[in-house]
Amino acid sequence: MAIGQRLLELSSQTATLLQLAIVATLVLVARLVAWRLEPKLEARLRSIESPNHKMMRLAVVLLRRLDWAVFIILSGIAVLLMQAFGWPGSAYVVETATLLALAWLVLRLLSQLIKSRPLGKMISIGVWVYVALLVLGLTDDAAILLEAAGFEVGNFRLSLLLIVKMVVFVGVLLWVAIGLGNFIDRRLQGSEELTPSLAVLIGKVAKIVLIVAATLIGLSGLGIDLTVFAVFSGAIGVGLGFGLQKVVSNFISGIIILMDRSIKPGDTITLGETFGWVRELRARFVSVVTRDGKEYLIPNEDFITHEVINWSFTDSLVRLDVNFGVSYDSNPHEVSSLAIAAAAACSRVYGRKTPVCWMTGFGDSSLDFVLRFWIDDPREGLTNIRGIVLLALWDAFREHGIGIPYPHREILMKTPVVVARGDEPGD
Repeated sequence: MAIGQRLLELSSQTATLLQLAIVATLVLVARLVAWRLEPKLEARLRSIESPNHKMMRLAVVLLRRLDWAVFIILSGIAVLLMQAFGWPGSAYVVETATLLALAWLVLRLLSQLIKSRPLGKMISIGVWVYVALLVLGLTDDAAILLEAAGFEVGNFRLSLLLIVKMVVFVGVLLWVAIGLGNFIDRRLQGSEELTPSLAVLIGKVAKIVLIVAATLIGLSGLGIDLTVFAVFSGAIGVGLGFGLQKVVSNFISGIIILMDRSIKPGDTITLGETFGWVRELRARFVSVVTRDGKEYLIPNEDFITHEVINWSFTDSLVRLDVNFGVSYDSNPHEVSSLAIAAAAACSRVYGRKTPVCWMTGFGDSSLDFVLRFWIDDPREGLTNIRGIVLLALWDAFREHGIGIPYPHREILMKTPVVVARGDEPGD
């Protein structure tokens, strides 16, 4: 009632109505000016090459809200003119509109620091509403109105005002806790004294502890008795038990992976049809990047329950086999020597382990061999190095006149072929 009465009193005054008309006129003029200036300023902005991407992004955001900026300038000039020419009464309405517009513009610019756009917009709206109530002097009335909307749970009263305080206070603490956790995680990742798995584990535990502590401190700081939530714990516990079964399983699996260090960032792994390198370990999944640039988010549970090939678990050395065959008129000793030399000449073949080449059998059309060599960079790919070695073999065999046979068949006709009369030559 107090809010409505105050608005009614303001709107009943002639000076107030005139100021409202001035504000409406300035809004229309600001929109018209922005509509004319925005294309020219945008073209000018696009022509500027600046290495500072954050400043350019801020300039683009300001350009998109040019009408607000123009309105603030025009309303500020209007307030100065009203004061200079002795406007009857105060320019309260125009001043208030200017302050609210300025607060909204500043908040929208600051919200660009938040990566999530919906979250940034929600925070901007919430803070602007509080600033508006503060400027209008309606904070006490709004608090009474929010406090009246609520219900009681035993001896505890849950109102909209308490919910707003919880969201704001706990939200700020969580934001600080997450930022601090990310800072600790980055410092741990850069530490040379910790293994990658141990650094990830400590970082995740630190984040969880900080988030839980921030939540408990926030609720306790508002004077909320945490035992109140025991009323809902039974039903919520059953729901979480069924709904978050996989989430908990993946979380526990992630802790096991970090503890036994079976998978580490940078490892080259094969899981099913996926071959790639581990980019990051998360609480719920492992990020695996393949050779074609795809990033697979594989649940931690799969690394516990399925067979995983870790090409770099103990060390990064991997032995590869290349099978090939040559014609029967070739000297197998010469073929073996040429194959070893050709493989050793390839840049990615590990030089400290000499390649070997063995004859494996007498095939239908060829002498069969297997060439074995080592590499120490499986992350760079396996198929490509096999292809490079095969090309080296081809060049070496062509240079020394060693043929690579291909399957052929002989057809023996047991009965003479009867040629139809109409098909005889010359017909």
